[in-house]
Amino acid sequence: MQPVVIGDVIWEPSDEVVANSRLKRFMDRHDIGTFAELLHRADADIEWFWDAAIKDIDIAFYRHYDRVVDLSKGKQWATWWRGARMNIVHSCLDRHRDEEFHDKTALIWEGEPGEVRKMTYGELHAEVCRLAGALRRLGIRPGDRVGIFMPMCPEVAVSVLAVAKIGAVFIPLFSGYGPEAIATRLKDGEAKCLICADGFYRRGQVVPMKETADRALLSCPTVT
Repeated sequence: MQPVVIGDVIWEPSDEVVANSRLKRFMDRHDIGTFAELLHRADADIEWFWDAAIKDIDIAFYRHYDRVVDLSKGKQWATWWRGARMNIVHSCLDRHRDEEFHDKTALIWEGEPGEVRKMTYGELHAEVCRLAGALRRLGIRPGDRVGIFMPMCPEVAVSVLAVAKIGAVFIPLFSGYGPEAIATRLKDGEAKCLICADGFYRRGQVVPMKETADRALLSCPTVT
C-alpha cells in the first residue's frame, strides 16, 4: 500500500454527491462557479460570506445583528454579530416542536454492548426542557458555568442543550480525566454545578465516573 502524504487526494465526491450538496446549492445561489472562486470571495469579503452562511443554514435570532463583524479594534479583537440576541437551542429544537421535524429522528446512539437508542426532535426537546427546568430550580442562572463529565451518550446531548437553553456555559470534561484534572477545570471556571454519569463501557469493562467526580468535588467549593 502506498503511503498517504499531505497533499494527496484520497477521496473525491461523485458528480451526483456534488450536485446534491448544500455547498453546491450555496454556490449556485450566489452565482459562484468553482470552489476556488468561493474561497477567494469569502477571503476578500468576510462580512458577505458569514452573513450569507448564517442565512443559508437558517440560524434564528431574537434580535438580528446590526453588523456581521466589527474590526475597528483590529482583527485580534474582532466583535462578531454586534447587537444580536439568540439562543442556539431555539434553532436546533424549539422552533421544530410543532413542525414536521417533531417526529423525525434527531439522534441515533449505538453503545459498545450493541444497544441502540434513538430520539426524535420532540423527545429530545422534552428532555432538554425537563433538565433545563431542573437546573433553574437548582439556582443555575445565565452566565453560570456547569461542568459536564459524561461519556458519548444521548444524555450528554441533552445536558449540553439544556445548559445552553438557560443561557449558562458548559465546561466539557473528557470522560477519561482523573479527579485532579476535573477539579482544576471546575475551579478555573468557577462552576456551580456538575452533571455526570455513573460510568460507561470501554472494551467490555465498566469505567466508573461517579466515584471520580465525587473525589474531584472535594476540592471544588463553588460546586454546590
